[in-house]
Amino acid sequence: MEPPTEPDVCAKWSETLRVYHDTSAALECELQARHGLGLSEFEVLQALAGQCCGDPGRKVRMKELEAEMYLSQSALSRTVTRLERAGLVTRDECEYDRRANFLMLTPAGRERWETARPTHKAVLIRHLD
Repeated sequence: MEPPTEPDVCAKWSETLRVYHDTSAALECELQARHGLGLSEFEVLQALAGQCCGDPGRKVRMKELEAEMYLSQSALSRTVTRLERAGLVTRDECEYDRRANFLMLTPAGRERWETARPTHKAVLIRHLD
């Protein structure tokens, strides 16, 4: 089998970027319009919900969440601050390490995430299927 040519690889990369941009723009628009959530806010709620499965009261270290996210540390912190102000997550300092923060999904945060999941899935299916 022949290796792909540079124009083939570049075309595939351009297509990947187009699909990513179109999909993320649609997700941002629909999540905001229907659920009052930006895409990064939904992604943080989803990551917290995934970390907390089976134990809705579990606190997650901010560093653990940061490792799962595509956001920079400062963008994640701003997103968490917005979610905290909206009552969707709580933030707690670590008792033994003052530099560490824990996050926890609130009942309202879990409910908003669960309500927004079908919208998220529908947009992904529409754009990626």
